Amino acid sequence: MLVTTSSYGTRFDVDAIRSKFPALRAHVDVPVYFDGPAGTQVPDHVISRMLQALTDYRANVNGRFPTSAKATMVIDEARSAVADLFNAALPGQIIFGPNMTSLTFGMSRALAGRFGPSDELVITGMQHDGNVSPWLHMAEERGMPVHRVDFDPATYELDLEQLDRVLSPATALVAINYASNVLGTITDAGEICRRAAAFGAITYVDAVQYAPHAPIDVRSLGCDLLVASPYKFYGPHLGVLYGRRELLEELQPPRLRVAPSNVPDRFETGVKSLEGISGTLGAIEYLEWVGGTFGTPTPDPDGTLRPRTRTLHSAFAAMTQYETPLTAALIQGLQSLKGVKVHGITDVSDFERRVPTVSISVSGIDNAALASYLGEQGIYVWEGHVYAPDVIERLGLEGSGGIVRFGLTHYNTMQEVDRAVAAVESHLNKSSI
Repeated sequence: MLVTTSSYGTRFDVDAIRSKFPALRAHVDVPVYFDGPAGTQVPDHVISRMLQALTDYRANVNGRFPTSAKATMVIDEARSAVADLFNAALPGQIIFGPNMTSLTFGMSRALAGRFGPSDELVITGMQHDGNVSPWLHMAEERGMPVHRVDFDPATYELDLEQLDRVLSPATALVAINYASNVLGTITDAGEICRRAAAFGAITYVDAVQYAPHAPIDVRSLGCDLLVASPYKFYGPHLGVLYGRRELLEELQPPRLRVAPSNVPDRFETGVKSLEGISGTLGAIEYLEWVGGTFGTPTPDPDGTLRPRTRTLHSAFAAMTQYETPLTAALIQGLQSLKGVKVHGITDVSDFERRVPTVSISVSGIDNAALASYLGEQGIYVWEGHVYAPDVIERLGLEGSGGIVRFGLTHYNTMQEVDRAVAAVESHLNKSSI
């Protein structure tokens, strides 16, 4: 068991954390879940909320009977909880959808009519394709020029000087990520949003990989739109999107004639996933428990954080402090192995600029074979392009199977890190015979 103590004296007990996750207590030989960047395990809070939705108030919303009234109320509660998670001003700025990609495609449809050949799109070379292809389709349809800001493969950070060169009064939309699902790099999203706003551009932030590890404050970021996936922060398969209220009021997404016309409902096509939304509320309640149990109240000198938001920020601070030594040990262990290349920031002093997503490549080793071997050893990782083909191409790995990705989170342990490094070493030794 690894127990850490924060600078405030807070004790983080990973055994207590793991006891909340059925998948981590259900087996004698519990797998090592390092597949979190593709979807985390879920705690009891989530399962309980989803079970209630399926058994206690299984109904569509806005009906004139008790179960419908309860379903409507829970969705409202969940919207308020996500608003607190993002520090949004109003619950009505939160939109639910099937997943991040569907929400992004939907928003690209809603925005497309604003743009034409005189408007320019800016994307980056560090992104998940869910925040690239929807905008490229839109740009092609509307005749928009496209600019791409690359990252430096030596520093694994975006080239903001290149950003300045492509930003202009013609810039209409800037789509960026908050953290890379391959490199782990945290982008300076606030600074990018400020530079884009100076030219009147709309900013769209993919926070999917950032949300499980650090607090999000959309008011501080100054973004227009931000999207995340609850199933990456301990919830069910769902997508959530924040939008600046004035922008949401302007947009008229395609919808059924009989569908509600108000914001946010006009963006939520069809029947809402009651169990998914309820489970998302459970995920945020779990994070509240982490903050209340292991965190220390977050300072709020400006008085802009609501009480639940402060507790959630405390949770992320405690989780980050616990995750950091695990990430350092994983990177150092992998780097010690002959032929292993870690793609991302590796200096512990710079870890505030990365999330604990660690990708490697090994010359002469088949990634699929390595991932399969690890899976046989009960260590679950992903390999390939992991839906970020531009990153893989920039790394020069598109012809060699991409990367093998390890994703740590606050329910992992140092013993699991050691076990993973030893398993990689074992496979490399076997492959070299």
